Amino acid sequence: MTHLLILPIHTLLTCQPHATLSTQLFMASPDPARFLTSFAQALSTMVLYGDGHPARERAVDASYGQLRDLQAASPRPQFSFLGAEVLFGQRVLRELKEWDWSARLAHAGVQRLEFADDVTREDYEAFLEEVLARLTLSAIDTSTARPARPTGIKFGAIGVRGMTDALAADAGALPTATISYTLREEAETVRWVHREVQEHGQIPLLEAESVVRSLSVAMHADSEIVIPLVQLKEFDQYTTTHSLNVAVLSMALAEFIGLGPRDVRAFGTAGLLHDLGKVRIPKDILNKPGKLSDAEWQVMRRHPTDGAKLIIESDRNLDLASVVAYEHHMMLNGGGYPCPHFHRDCHHASKLVHICDVYDALRTNRPYRDAWEAERVIAHIQAGAGPDFDPELVKAFATMMRQWERRLAVVDEKTAVGQGLGE
Repeated sequence: MTHLLILPIHTLLTCQPHATLSTQLFMASPDPARFLTSFAQALSTMVLYGDGHPARERAVDASYGQLRDLQAASPRPQFSFLGAEVLFGQRVLRELKEWDWSARLAHAGVQRLEFADDVTREDYEAFLEEVLARLTLSAIDTSTARPARPTGIKFGAIGVRGMTDALAADAGALPTATISYTLREEAETVRWVHREVQEHGQIPLLEAESVVRSLSVAMHADSEIVIPLVQLKEFDQYTTTHSLNVAVLSMALAEFIGLGPRDVRAFGTAGLLHDLGKVRIPKDILNKPGKLSDAEWQVMRRHPTDGAKLIIESDRNLDLASVVAYEHHMMLNGGGYPCPHFHRDCHHASKLVHICDVYDALRTNRPYRDAWEAERVIAHIQAGAGPDFDPELVKAFATMMRQWERRLAVVDEKTAVGQGLGE
């Protein structure tokens, strides 16, 4: 028996969407927002009326109808509730920003919600009843006979496969229909972002921000932070999985040293985009198994400048990410590249991302060498404290990685196969 968020009935009733906003959503907003509005209205109505009451039946019918309408365009809709924000797949529903129900659902253990295309009306009502129980009860006794959870509806905490259950057991948490977090969609989104940059020279900022939000949710889905690192061979390590890993490590380190949520997310975006300039490097150079020639090395060394230009030309609000892209290979002693005419100190975010970049680069297989063990990489970074890396950040990074060693969750081919991703 585990305590959940206590929400009095009057709280549920008074937290319905504003009548005017509700009307606007039903008339003008896209289907995902209309469905979620009907979902909240159905829950509020179920608080007032018992089984079989006509008002309750109408509310459930209306919400189920909105779900079926949504599935006409998106057969398997997926939502993420991130506190103040709601995601439909990878898209932020900006019309539901600061939607009260998002935080309440997340606190009740409904962070991710997925519907199969064959959900029945009976399944949907049973799902609403369980969500309502989580929102209104201080405890749920799992020994009490309850309707079987509909197989076509998955909801629960978001966690990395293999990590959520272990961490939940440590905390004595209530077993839930935990949705294993594979990062497959995030990897595909990053690959698409890179392709858009190659073809059109513009960064799809909304999609990049959505990836960072998803990574943040994956890190915080359990009672303790989890660091999900991706190793999927089907994606190019340089342009996809490396970007995801540096974003996760950057956010973890930023949070570890005490930065606030907004800065943590900004550092995550900078980490995600730090190597964007590599989209302009020919694949035969990027994936060359042997030593680069002088000419090839000159091409490789252009990627910080190219990345910074791509970012700042796409969106002036990404000035931090642009600076990090330009500076992430610069050393404290003036070495590295590019080489400015006058030596200057790098931005704090650049120093942080630099450490995370080197860690992931050495921890993963590359065409010209095998991956190093974690302790060897940490020792290498510690040896470079001062001339290469910021000493205080090195100390914090080494401490974090050693303290959180058991919280590293590798998302690899085995995870992908287990989730049906290898098909």
